[in-house]
Amino acid sequence: MRLYALCDQDMLDKKGLSIEDFLQKAMEHKAEIIQYRAKNADIAFIKQQLIAIRKQYDGFLIVNDSYELVEFCDGVHVGQEDLRVIDEDSHKAVKILRSVIGGDKILGISTHNEEEVLEANQMDLNYIGLGAYRNSSTKTDISGVLDDKLDDIAKLSKHYVAAIGGVKLDDTFKNVTYHVIGSGLVS
Repeated sequence: MRLYALCDQDMLDKKGLSIEDFLQKAMEHKAEIIQYRAKNADIAFIKQQLIAIRKQYDGFLIVNDSYELVEFCDGVHVGQEDLRVIDEDSHKAVKILRSVIGGDKILGISTHNEEEVLEANQMDLNYIGLGAYRNSSTKTDISGVLDDKLDDIAKLSKHYVAAIGGVKLDDTFKNVTYHVIGSGLVS
């Protein structure tokens, strides 16, 4: 199992944990990627946290949404709704993002169904997040849970697949590259 650790600032604050606490757990579990997400923070705070993470962690560091901070990390992850803020046409939005972050940075997007995975196959991405696998404590707006369908949908992707949403360390998948785990690491 390959681990992609989701470091959600709201979850850290809710549990009274520091970035250092999270990084220790992520590194204990040999996380290859850490995605930092702070939906309720300003850009200066997110930058500060990315710099703090980079001082301790030398794996791949991805920022959620804040593509203007890509110089402080290895790439960007964007959800479907955030893509639409960039452009209503998700293909155009990905092209715009790629032109902003450059070809040497990692770019991933969230997908939730077969249609979005097939659409993502036509985009200049490094990976997709696919889910939600099951209900999650860090996301309250989950519209559909994939459960056993996740693996079948994942095999349609030409990109690396990161299983997202309620994934646990002991879950097994055939067609998934990464397990994305956030609060499960520190629970």
